[in-house]
Amino acid sequence: MTGEDPGPLIRLFGLTGGRARPRGETFDLVAIVTTVGGSHAPADLIPEHHTVLSVCRRPTPVADVAAHLKLPLNITRVILSDLRREGLVTIERPRPAAQTIDERIYREVLHGLRSL
Repeated sequence: MTGEDPGPLIRLFGLTGGRARPRGETFDLVAIVTTVGGSHAPADLIPEHHTVLSVCRRPTPVADVAAHLKLPLNITRVILSDLRREGLVTIERPRPAAQTIDERIYREVLHGLRSL
């Protein structure tokens, strides 16, 4: 043995159990992750799982979760899919912008523009 540090790949391999793809339905960078209320985290979770559960108490995009964990996106997706499978988080696609803005707001903006 050379005593050299094998690098981060061994750690990443351990975090995901060697998996490079998430299980179940796919999700993208802007999907929203939220901790399921009232769920109790099992004691055998890794620290990254606990961090995700803490960060996602408020709805958080997948990209922000990856940045907070300081892990590659594919590793973050595997971790999130594991938590989803355990029923500890939900991962939802964001609503299209047309559904998030009330028609009343469009009218107010249009009225404001016309008054200029």
